[in-house]
Amino acid sequence: MEWLIPVLIVVALIAIAGIYLWATYNSLVTLKVRVDEAWSDITVQLKRRADLIPNLIEAVKGYAAHEKSVFENVTRARAETLSAQGPVDAAAAENHMQTALKSIFAVAEAYPQLQASQNYLQLQGELVDTEDKIQASRRFYNGGVRELNTKMQTFPNHLFAKQLGFSQREFFEVTDSAAIAEPPRVQF
Repeated sequence: MEWLIPVLIVVALIAIAGIYLWATYNSLVTLKVRVDEAWSDITVQLKRRADLIPNLIEAVKGYAAHEKSVFENVTRARAETLSAQGPVDAAAAENHMQTALKSIFAVAEAYPQLQASQNYLQLQGELVDTEDKIQASRRFYNGGVRELNTKMQTFPNHLFAKQLGFSQREFFEVTDSAAIAEPPRVQF
C-alpha cells in the first residue's frame, strides 16, 4: 500500500505533462495554420495587384509610349512579385514594385487626358484598394507570426517545439519602409 501513493503521484505528473504537451502542440498547430492562411491572403492580394499592372501599363502606354524604361521597370517589378518565394523575397519585390508604381504615376501626371480617362481612374481606384488590402494582410500575417514565435520562445515550449516539427517564421518586413509608408499617390 505504501508504494501506491508514489506511483499515483508519478502517474498524475505524467498525465499532467501529457495534457500540457497535447494542448501546446494543438495551439502551435492552430497558430501555424493561421500564419499560413495569412500568407496566402498576402499572395492573393499581390497576385491581384500584379493582374492590374498590365492594364495600367496599357492605359498609360496609349498616352506616353515613349516612356519605355518606366514600363520595363514596372514589368520587371511585376515579374519579381509573382516569383517571390516567402516573406523576404516578397518584401524585396514590394520595394521594387512601389518604386515602379510611383514612376508610372509620375508619368501619368504629365498627361491630363489620361487622368481624365474613366479606364485609368478605375484602374487607379482598384490599385489603391488592393494596396490597402495588402497592408491589412501584411499586418494580419505579422501578428500571426508574432504569436507563433512568442509561443515557441516561451518556457517550457522552446524545449520541445522544434522537436515537434515547428519552426519560427519570418516577418514580412520591407527593408525600405519609406517606400511603403503610404500607398501610391493617386491624383485626380
